[in-house]
Amino acid sequence: MNELNFYDQVGKINGWDFSNLKMTSEGVQWDFYEEVTKRCTGSDILLDVGTGGGEKILKIASSLLLVVGIDFSSGMIERAGSNLESSKAANVRFSQMSAHHLHFPAEFFDVISSCQAPLEAKEISKALKKGGIFLTQQVSEGDKVNLKTAFGRGQAFGEGDGTLKERYVKELIEAGFADVKSYEYDAAEYYQRPEDLIFLLTHTPIIPDFGQQKKDYDILSDYIQRNTTEKGIQTNAKRFLVIAKK
Repeated sequence: MNELNFYDQVGKINGWDFSNLKMTSEGVQWDFYEEVTKRCTGSDILLDVGTGGGEKILKIASSLLLVVGIDFSSGMIERAGSNLESSKAANVRFSQMSAHHLHFPAEFFDVISSCQAPLEAKEISKALKKGGIFLTQQVSEGDKVNLKTAFGRGQAFGEGDGTLKERYVKELIEAGFADVKSYEYDAAEYYQRPEDLIFLLTHTPIIPDFGQQKKDYDILSDYIQRNTTEKGIQTNAKRFLVIAKK
């Protein structure tokens, strides 16, 4: 199953509701949408690429003139529309659109954000005003490394850690961004119950096709035994942040 179909299917199953997941973390160094808000003013127009259900931008919409959220998944945009209706925000628009082909006027946005969505640097550069800011947070190859090692497979498993970050920085510079800075953190995560970890693996693509191989639950049981601490079942969350000024 490709990633788009995965997200559409999972979104229909649970509406991307992770609110009951019992997990704590240590070492998270930023909140992505707080970083976005810090760089916005009340007269700015923001584009959020890969907006999903739009929950994050709906929370910050009051600090901007206009917010546009796009996602390639029809299921996600359907969810975003429902969330917009409930929020009654008047300055937010959602549209189904590919990150690889942004159908907007040139230099229309003051700020563009992208949290764990594909990057097409040239498209971002075209849509962003001169002097505008682009921010993206992505999952590093070293994320959930002990889980992926236990299963012998996983998202970006076997790829050199930092490869994606280096590629994105290079592509942004080539697309005309003059000031490109990157940051990263490697936080500890503690899942309180086995069912919390099972929920994560079932509803994300960390371990492809989790549960469809006969040994998956035996591997997970052994993993839980070896990685349970007083704080919970331990793994890691590794993220990088790139902030670029055009």
